[in-house]
Amino acid sequence: MFKQIKQLFAVFDDQEPSIEPHDLKTAVAALLIEVMRADTKLDHNEQHTLTVTLKKYFNLTDSEVEELTTNAASSLDGAIDYFQFSKQINEHCSAAERIEIIELLWRLAYADGEIDPQEEYVIRKIAGLLYVTHVDFIAAKIAATKQK
Repeated sequence: MFKQIKQLFAVFDDQEPSIEPHDLKTAVAALLIEVMRADTKLDHNEQHTLTVTLKKYFNLTDSEVEELTTNAASSLDGAIDYFQFSKQINEHCSAAERIEIIELLWRLAYADGEIDPQEEYVIRKIAGLLYVTHVDFIAAKIAATKQK
């Protein structure tokens, strides 16, 4: 019986991890899309803000933004958590850049004129994964309100 249990665990040890590595653009886009989806209402202003944000932040064309959002949404649909996205951001961004990403998330959440509690929850969770302090989390939120 112990031999069978060992064989079962050996099968799991031989498998490659199923977490797919993403590039930085896909990671940021996926987290933005997650905030947009959090309140379960797809608002035109949020969609527009997402497109403008990605174009400006990554210097992309309309077609590149469309391809990026399609890929990011697909990756997000297959994800079980935000770690695979936050890992890329943590590896490639400074603390100031991570705070800027949190501000981008807040701007997207404010795009429809109100903050849904689910949106705030998602942003708070992402901020924790990006090691953004509470003080910087609040500062990013305030900065985003001034950009409205």
